[in-house]
Amino acid sequence: MFTWMYWTPEVALFFGCIVVMLAGMTMWELRSPTTERKGFLPISTTRGDRLFIGLLAAAYVNLAWIGISAEGSNSWPGFVASVLVLLAIMWKG
Repeated sequence: MFTWMYWTPEVALFFGCIVVMLAGMTMWELRSPTTERKGFLPISTTRGDRLFIGLLAAAYVNLAWIGISAEGSNSWPGFVASVLVLLAIMWKG
């Protein structure tokens, strides 16, 4: 069923984290609606905006890691870097 994609534990964990974040953000938004605020991003953003921007940035970090690393190398550093970028955008963005 999923043979079209190169599924590794890192990739599965990455997409699993995205699903958990989307579900958690939905519950958080239902319990406590967000207000716009200004962080280091050049626009005023809500939690959902920062999540979207952070997920895009995390995907680009993962793609960059795949592009610069050697074939068959470890993917965990790219995963860790993408999580750190996402957390920074969600916290201070």
